[in-house]
Amino acid sequence: MSAPIEADAARKPLGPGPVRFARRADGALLVTPEGTLGAYPRRLTERLEHWAAVAPERTLIAKRDPALGGDWRCMSYGEMLAKVRAVGQALLDRGLSAERPLVILSGNCLDQFVLTLAALHVGVPVAPVSPSYSLLATDYAKLRHCIALLTPGLVFANDGVRFAKAIAAAVPAGTEVLDAQGFGALLATEPTPAVDRAAEAVAPDACAKILFTSGSTGQPKGVINTQRMLCSNQQMIREAFPFMAEDPPVLLDWLPWHHTFGGNHNTGIALYNGGTLYMDEGRPVPGGFSESLRNLREIATSIYFNVPRGFEEVVHHLKQDAALRRIFFSRVRMMFYSAAGLPQHIWDELDRMALAERGQKIPMITGLGATETAPFCLVVREDFSESGAVGLPVPGIEMKLAPVGDKMEARVRGPSITPGYWRNPEATRAAFDEEGFYRFGDALVPLDPADLHKGFRFDGRITEDFKLSTGTWVSVGPLRAKLVAALAPYVKDVVIAAPDRDELAAILLPEPEAVARIVPQGEDAATHPALRAELAAKLAALAKTATGSSQHVARATLLTSPLTLDAGEITDKGSVNQRAVLARRAALVDELFSSAPPPHVITIGTPP
Repeated sequence: MSAPIEADAARKPLGPGPVRFARRADGALLVTPEGTLGAYPRRLTERLEHWAAVAPERTLIAKRDPALGGDWRCMSYGEMLAKVRAVGQALLDRGLSAERPLVILSGNCLDQFVLTLAALHVGVPVAPVSPSYSLLATDYAKLRHCIALLTPGLVFANDGVRFAKAIAAAVPAGTEVLDAQGFGALLATEPTPAVDRAAEAVAPDACAKILFTSGSTGQPKGVINTQRMLCSNQQMIREAFPFMAEDPPVLLDWLPWHHTFGGNHNTGIALYNGGTLYMDEGRPVPGGFSESLRNLREIATSIYFNVPRGFEEVVHHLKQDAALRRIFFSRVRMMFYSAAGLPQHIWDELDRMALAERGQKIPMITGLGATETAPFCLVVREDFSESGAVGLPVPGIEMKLAPVGDKMEARVRGPSITPGYWRNPEATRAAFDEEGFYRFGDALVPLDPADLHKGFRFDGRITEDFKLSTGTWVSVGPLRAKLVAALAPYVKDVVIAAPDRDELAAILLPEPEAVARIVPQGEDAATHPALRAELAAKLAALAKTATGSSQHVARATLLTSPLTLDAGEITDKGSVNQRAVLARRAALVDELFSSAPPPHVITIGTPP
């Protein structure tokens, strides 16, 4: 079991080291770490080779197996390296290359993990494509786009039956397709010295992965992830959280591997630091969290990663289950959230329970990253961690805050930043400024203008902001966060509707479980008197704190029809595309601003 967290005086706070600030005549603020990034390998699987030599019997990855009665099927570092070399030979035999990469359609599975490491080992780019493009979409447009862009030499789908329609619709005839049964043949391949030669020939700047952005503003773009990006990023993580190098981390994680957080950040932490990753097949959705609870009752993690919705589920069950609390807090040294802001009441509950179980709070960490940054880039200092904070750049990363209108856009460069988008030079040019800094598109402001060393907080997406008809700018990101916090627990997200209007309106996306506690099944939530009264009261209370029309939501309605992936209203990871929702729900927006609004519209009065 991991050692307990050291007393505050005996350990370095988690997060980035000291930074320097320099203001330029053009209005930009440069933020540069004082320390330099330590050495890192040129190829990620060098760490697999290292741990296979140092601790060959240690478990690298584990997954519950029905064939074992639901017990964990474990793969050690030594076993994994042998499988990687065998499969790597099979990939070489098929002539896979940057022009004919490996494409994976499946969700997380052990076969995918082996395939990914094998491809990385012998220098074959691997492109995991969101399973939702195959299993949830109905027109397969995004899947066809990805396949056409990649021109794969091999496509893997662990369940050939489930993916059959998608494969028939998108994969060109003649392209080899493997399922789980066919994967067994790859494992039987006898590795030759060609595997070692290929591994030695892998260059640090060779393409390792092609990860697709969500496509919220059009078709998905393939983000090039090089070996240097993956390796330098893991070294950045280790230096920000040095306990990982002292005590191999234990993770239980459900996050999908076709996303950078799950597939680069979390799996990489286990591999790079000789840790163990337990695959969690639960999900923080109604009816999907029971498997996560089962796993949390068995696996005491040293780091716990999740999205805010996942932490809400965890807190709900921790409050009710003393045994679960003891296991959860027994060895955890850090909690980390991403994808959205963590509601303060969830944070407070975790702190309260940690104090009761451990006698001290567990650091809650977050930051700012993207598929284009591998993703670790900015991270909070433990002492200044709060909801909405994104922190400071880590060693190896230079940050420039560039003025864009009345905001400061975060831009970064360093060894973990993508060189661009796969076969898309136009998008690549647009993603970088004239000095080679990658444009996040996110605006930041200081946590404390009097002390920039405390770090920065998120100030909205540059492209989401708009003006009212009065010419007043509306900062959408911070306003959404305020609304979600004010309308908890009934609302999980908000779409702000008002460009070129006189006042603000909002489309409220309901939290089904909370709404169901008030609204009986079969009744219309948008017009239910009790729920309308709750929402109206919360909106009125928030309106009293508004400082002007850009902060005052005058009208709102609860959305009762689901957002759709095919229409681009949501990305495959569940984030909301504001523009697409407003375009597809234009009639609903018109109803919000009607002079005689229908019964589902809540009116809150005039702005201050």
